[in-house]
Order: sequence, then C-alpha cells, then structure tokens
Amino acid sequence: MNREANTSSLAGDSASEPVVWMSDGSPYSPRFNDRYRSRSGGVMQASAVFLAGTGLPAAWRGRDRFSVLETGFGLGLNFLCTWAAWEADPQRCGSLQFASVEAFPVATDDLVRSARKAGLEGHPDSCIASRLPELAEQLARAWHGLSQGIHHWNFADGRVQLTLAVGEVQATLPILDCQADAVYLDGFSPAVNPQMWSAQTLRLVAQHCRQGTKLATYTVARSVRDHLQQLGFRVERCPGLLPKRDRLQAVFRP
Repeated sequence: MNREANTSSLAGDSASEPVVWMSDGSPYSPRFNDRYRSRSGGVMQASAVFLAGTGLPAAWRGRDRFSVLETGFGLGLNFLCTWAAWEADPQRCGSLQFASVEAFPVATDDLVRSARKAGLEGHPDSCIASRLPELAEQLARAWHGLSQGIHHWNFADGRVQLTLAVGEVQATLPILDCQADAVYLDGFSPAVNPQMWSAQTLRLVAQHCRQGTKLATYTVARSVRDHLQQLGFRVERCPGLLPKRDRLQAVFRP
C-alpha cells in the first residue's frame, strides 16, 4: 500500500488519533490498517450509500425534526455531507439532529484536510461538495480538547445539532439520547473492527430505532445481514458504490 509518511496533529490535539495521508490523497488508519473512506471518494460514499440509502433528502421533507444516528464518526464526512445536503434543500426539515459515536477522535487539522480534499472530488451536486471546507472549519472550532463522554454542539443558528459520544461503542450507545429516523452503520470493515458490527452493538443500535427507521451501510457481510434480520430489520441488498459490488439498506419492522 502506497502511503506518504505524513501524519497530522495540532498542538492542542496531542492525544488525537493519528491519520496517515496516502499518496493518492486518501486518509488511512494505522490502528485498523484500513482506509477511512471508499476509493470512489468520501462525498460519493456519503451521498450514494448513506443519504440515498436512508431516503434522504426526501425523508426529512415536511418534518419539524429529523434525527440521524451514526456508528463511527471518523473524519466527520457523513455528518458534513448530511449538513450540506440539509442546507441546500429548500424543503428541508426544521432541525437536523445528528448523533454519532467515536472511540478515537482525530485531530482538528485532519477534519479540515479531509473536507478540503473531499470538496475537490467529483460530485453531481457541486454545491454540497463546495460547502464542505467551510462547514468543517465550523466543526473544527468546536472540536479541540475532546474528552471521554457526551459532547453537544449547535450549528446553523441551532437548527443543526451534533451530539458526539466519545468512547467505546458498546459503552456509549446506551447513554445517547436519540430516537433515530435514519441510521448510518459506518466504521472500519467487520474484518478489522468486528466489535463495531457485533450482535451486541447492533442490538444497541436497534434500541434507538422506531418503526420505519431506515438504515444504510456499505458492507454486505453475512453476519451483519443476519444480525439485522434477527433484530427486526427488513434487509435489502442493493447495487454498491464501486469498487464494491453491493451495499445494504434496511427498514426497522420489528
């Protein structure tokens, strides 16, 4: 794997998770020996897998409030793309609530660098990609010195609310106050991060769902499909984002 010897950290983020930036400009995790996002690009992955997989932006139209739960905040690109899509939609809901968990928060400069690179990627909706650097700067201003526990931030005059639970996924999901309309199952692949996709983790995710909650993920691992079906999700295998052939989307119908 061709990587630059280039890791980022701000002085105020000395305990942050190291990110290696590869020669093709994509971010890589030494801890999990895996890329942070699809080879097709982070914006395309967020849009084609997670937003489209949960019916967004149409699903929030006509709603006072819409809530998203994510496993694995990473470099924040799913949140930023969801925020940008909400901002660009004249029929958006009154408020967007986004809750996510992250055991290993990255440094602020990696958040910003990721968004800048993603903003240069090809995307059918250029207004979304072009907004990512500015939105990432707003997030970065709130990000410094994260400790274990729950953090709440308001953006867009309080209409976009981010709740980030810093800690191990099975410890933090139970203390999140979130009833999700949409779930983004993200995180490094089941092969390298099995706890994120375990039956216990998915059971905790399901406890934040209601009838009709939509779920999306890039993986089609058999164990993940089986666990979701056992929990009451109706799972559908859909065409994936290259180089992946398939992805999953599901609806909670216990």
